[in-house]
Amino acid sequence: MWEYTEKVRDHYLHPRNVGEIEHPDGFGEIGNIICGDALRLTFKLDATGRVSDIKFKTFGCGSAIASASVLTEMCKGKTLEEIKKISNKDIADALGGLPREKMHCSVMGQEALEAAITFYESDGKIAQPAQKQGRVICTCFNITESEIEHAVIENGLTTIDDVTNFTKAGGGCGGCHGEIQKIIDRVNGKTPSPAIPVSKAKHLTTLQKIDRIREVLARDVGPILAQDGGSCELVDLEGNTAYVKLQGQCSGCAFSNMTLVSVIEKKLHEKISDQLIVKLAE
Repeated sequence: MWEYTEKVRDHYLHPRNVGEIEHPDGFGEIGNIICGDALRLTFKLDATGRVSDIKFKTFGCGSAIASASVLTEMCKGKTLEEIKKISNKDIADALGGLPREKMHCSVMGQEALEAAITFYESDGKIAQPAQKQGRVICTCFNITESEIEHAVIENGLTTIDDVTNFTKAGGGCGGCHGEIQKIIDRVNGKTPSPAIPVSKAKHLTTLQKIDRIREVLARDVGPILAQDGGSCELVDLEGNTAYVKLQGQCSGCAFSNMTLVSVIEKKLHEKISDQLIVKLAE
């Protein structure tokens, strides 16, 4: 279960500077509600070139709200040159730290700020920072090669899980894992590692599978979903297809399909068998 600091809870429960500035000097929008978290950041500069007002709107989890909220406080009264230096690590540090699995929320804040600055400096002609342009590596979350490179360099990332935690890339279908590994190896100057064959899972009877799945859902998946007020239970098992029911805040959530793949199915693959498929029960 993730541990959140008091500052994260404070900014989540009492977010600062929520809203949108009309006719802003800076405008940045990162993410997509279809793919997950989304953040819009707008700011105004005063006559001296300092941030006089800054607001945000976000569609995301508590960490996303807290990261955007504290970022706006960090920017107020500063010059463009000063806010350009704010990194995702600075955002996380200002909150007293974030769980590694939620670091992508601080990255999203940094990227939204960079997009807003780019918008201002281009007189509204460019709405995305350079790393948002280029070849898309993760189609599930629309993450580009440049974004992954930027995250690896800025945060010293060394594994695919690290990249997923900081950018979400690779957290969906997993089809981009090979490309992500190549980027990590290239940036870190390593020779690409040979593919590791997946070992065959030990044969389990249907009843054994059911018991193991229920155990993993309770022990490994339950605490993760509980962070956002949700839970799940196994409804049926047909061969290697597990039908589950999402409950609480996860029920009817727009990101339920992402939860099935990136949380539930991923844990079942790790703990039981990579042959298991998870679907929502009708």
